[in-house]
Amino acid sequence: MLSVDQMSTEQASSPKEQEWAGPEALCPGWLEDEVPDGEVPEDSGDPGCATHAYELLQGALRQEGLPHTLDRSAEPRTGFGPLDMTVCILGSPTTFLPVLLEGGTRCPGAMVLCLSPAWASRVPSETSLGAWSLLLSRGVSFEAGGRSALETFVPPRRANYVMGTFATGDPEGGWVGELARDLDCPTGGSVPLAHRLEDPLVTRWVLAARAGLPVPPTLAFVLGPRGDLPADPVAPGVRLVRLEDPQGQESLVQEEVGAFLEGTAMEPYSQVVVRPAGWRWRGTGARSTHGKAEGAAVAQAVGARLRGLREEESVLLEALVPTARLPVPPPRSPAPRLPVALRICTLVCRSWGDRPQLCQVACGVGRAEAPVRHGAALPQGLDSSLQQWGVVAPGQRQALATRLRGAAETAMAALLAAEAELSPQQRGGARAHTDLLGVDFLLACVDDALELMALSTNSQRCLETCLLAEAMGHAVGEPPGDLPRLLAEALLHRAQCHLVEGKDILLIGAGGISKSFVWEAARDYGLRIHLVESDPEHFAAGLVQTFLPYDSREHRRDEEHAERVTELVRARGLRPHACLSYWDDCVVLAALVCQRLGLRGCPPAAIRVAKQKSRTHQHLQRCRQGRPPPSAFAVPCHRLQSHGDVDRAAGAVPFPAVAKLEFGAGSVGVRLVENAGQCHAHAARLWRDLRDDADHPGIGLGWGNAMLLMEYVPGTEHDVDLVIFEGRLLGAWVSDNGPTRLPAFLETAACLPSCLPADRQAQLVRAALQCCLACGLRDGVFNVELKLGPGGPRLLEINPRMGGFYLRDWIREVYGPDLLLAAVLVALGLPPVLPARPVPRTHLAGVMCLGSEHGPVLGGGGGLAALRALQNRGLIRLNRLFEETAGAGEYEEPCLSVACGGATRAEACLRLLGLCQALGIDSPRYPVEHFLSHFK
Repeated sequence: MLSVDQMSTEQASSPKEQEWAGPEALCPGWLEDEVPDGEVPEDSGDPGCATHAYELLQGALRQEGLPHTLDRSAEPRTGFGPLDMTVCILGSPTTFLPVLLEGGTRCPGAMVLCLSPAWASRVPSETSLGAWSLLLSRGVSFEAGGRSALETFVPPRRANYVMGTFATGDPEGGWVGELARDLDCPTGGSVPLAHRLEDPLVTRWVLAARAGLPVPPTLAFVLGPRGDLPADPVAPGVRLVRLEDPQGQESLVQEEVGAFLEGTAMEPYSQVVVRPAGWRWRGTGARSTHGKAEGAAVAQAVGARLRGLREEESVLLEALVPTARLPVPPPRSPAPRLPVALRICTLVCRSWGDRPQLCQVACGVGRAEAPVRHGAALPQGLDSSLQQWGVVAPGQRQALATRLRGAAETAMAALLAAEAELSPQQRGGARAHTDLLGVDFLLACVDDALELMALSTNSQRCLETCLLAEAMGHAVGEPPGDLPRLLAEALLHRAQCHLVEGKDILLIGAGGISKSFVWEAARDYGLRIHLVESDPEHFAAGLVQTFLPYDSREHRRDEEHAERVTELVRARGLRPHACLSYWDDCVVLAALVCQRLGLRGCPPAAIRVAKQKSRTHQHLQRCRQGRPPPSAFAVPCHRLQSHGDVDRAAGAVPFPAVAKLEFGAGSVGVRLVENAGQCHAHAARLWRDLRDDADHPGIGLGWGNAMLLMEYVPGTEHDVDLVIFEGRLLGAWVSDNGPTRLPAFLETAACLPSCLPADRQAQLVRAALQCCLACGLRDGVFNVELKLGPGGPRLLEINPRMGGFYLRDWIREVYGPDLLLAAVLVALGLPPVLPARPVPRTHLAGVMCLGSEHGPVLGGGGGLAALRALQNRGLIRLNRLFEETAGAGEYEEPCLSVACGGATRAEACLRLLGLCQALGIDSPRYPVEHFLSHFK
């Protein structure tokens, strides 16, 4: 039966017990009170608190089979600078231990556990008025292999991110809440936010009104205005009654109670519960159960609870919703089947892009007359629980799991949106947000259908339950789950976002409208952009910290330009922390400037090798070490600067072949040629039409209009976007391209994630990585274009910068990480924290639009306005390459990309095809259905 919260009889624990309630509190004896390994360090500032916590930590490490903490406090650690990452966990040593261990493996030394208020101090922030910086003079740091050390930090170490066990049983929140209040760094919670999460009235209103989730029918009585609730809250299933004087409004209370009990919402239920609500009452067991027909007794119970009610509290009258009872599948036991209750506990974190991500689910099962509460029963998995409940078909269980994921993530999104409307004081600080959220559900039966009913939220209990379930799995040989990894990645990512705030970034080249996201992202991440740009009237001039107009379009003089730019930067007194470029034409210039300013980046020679296509392949052909060597991915090619070169190339490169610009971009000037005559003709036209940057800006003509002839490679075409740090691959994403329009090789369609099986994607990633490393590209974010045939991958070209057009947007939408931020972090000398096992959150399929084909439809036909409206509603992804949609003849590039998402690739393709047919993008001359048919 349900509500699980409403029937709890647990006694309220003391503030001290709540403060240190970790996994050991969930199951007595899970952590035994033994003498810890090694000596317990004394703490003269707070010996009782720190000693007890240290003992708990050692016991927990011993249970995990890990070495005890080394005491290195006698040798202070020094040398921490503004780019050193510190994720500080305040409070319980056991609640976050798996996260600390995982974080220590991912970023050794970055995770620091603070066990005592004497180990930290607060000083006024140097960057945020009215805020405080948290400095750690002592802490337990975690390294790879589960090793930990007690250390002192001189000078004190500055926290970049703070999380803690925010106690709700103490009005002041204990020392953890006090240290975490009003900090200038991101804080994954606070005492005020924990109080909101533990108040069932506040969260139930958000879950019902904002998230649209079903909740138990609830009648709530409050005193006064209750500033934490809307003036006139409207939520399905929740009615709020404001009382000025409970003693003088007995008749109103009786009327409201009678109307609630007789209302349609209560028709399916026979029992109700009366209880006081608010964070102070959480877990006290102060409640009474009544039959729905006992109207007078119910009203009397409500009146009794109203006496002594505080302004921030409420009295709830709510339905007892029973857990759904399903027929038991055969073979059936003759023994009687007792009614039982099921609590579904979900843990959600605020992941990349502030998007909620379900981390884990754990279930508690118990008898209906003693309903399940957190810590009262050992957790079990969702799938086995549903099977036990009678949901036999695997497809039905998977469908329920999918619905649960959606409901839990929707709940967190709604709560985050509600939090954003609070003042900094109400949140416990301007940088305080709920980063971990527990949401409890009931599997109910509504109108003969299974329904997930949201019960309540919490700030810590679901975390403890899920971590206990994880630990129990280890004991029976289950492989490690994703929970510690997901939480560690989320916390480390937030710390890295804070590290880049206020950093001065020298950006070389602004690009066009397709790079507009750079300026928005710079604002969101708090970057101070100093832009060097050839166009003195560029629209980005007013969007950056410093605008440095300098004409560098003639890139054959980049050595000279680098000297001038360096002088310009120094003359302005700028001291950038990093220098990079997202614009293809300027990557060599950016590398040269980095070299002159002593900033981190790839050697200019490596960038030059990658930038010049024929040089890339010829260099790789000489790289014959490895199994297979990089030369295995190179393609025979020949540079063309004259018609004599065409004749010589025709004898070395087999036809059909591909002729294209040596430094080109956007497939401009690319053509399939069947013989030497076609190659001569194409070269003559291109050398006549495309001579310098003024003829077609942004396609590399600042490097000249030399061409190359390369062997045609059959197979499917793919992009691989890589993040490499010190030669180590940190992240890779494979996307598929649809069939190109021959003979010009114009891109038509794309999809992400890739359709390829994992082993074939792995071939592409390894080939891309080997080619980059062989060219000397050991630090940065790179885009590699390859073909995949029966014999494996072959390289088309390397773009020594972040993938362009739609790729950054798509990867963020599907997987979460931001390539732009990754590029900034690498340029700063920090290895970006990226998902170790990326899982797609959706599928995207997109089609390119051409001015020649779609100009009338997009312009005069109103198609572009319709696409913008759909984008504003979040129904499509729209990425523009140019402002205009007019055709560009033989050297045309796509003007925009439009994509649709779906739970599956087939669903995304179907939505996209329907959209293209409705807007007239699909036509016999531009068969979208054919383009999408390749994504299988």
